[in-house]
Amino acid sequence: MANKLKVTLVKSPIGAIPKHRATVEALGLKKLHKTVELPDNDAVRGMIWHVKHLVKVEEI
Repeated sequence: MANKLKVTLVKSPIGAIPKHRATVEALGLKKLHKTVELPDNDAVRGMIWHVKHLVKVEEI
């Protein structure tokens, strides 16, 4: 596994359920097409799994 993940918000969470909106914000994503680098661990992978329909993930 890689050490970091590059996560990009590609779909708006406006119509998503509130739990998914909170998860997107907890990942540090606030605007569309913004990217954050996060550590590759089980907690982050679990958060990404829940909002996989809203984000794009690349291993660095």
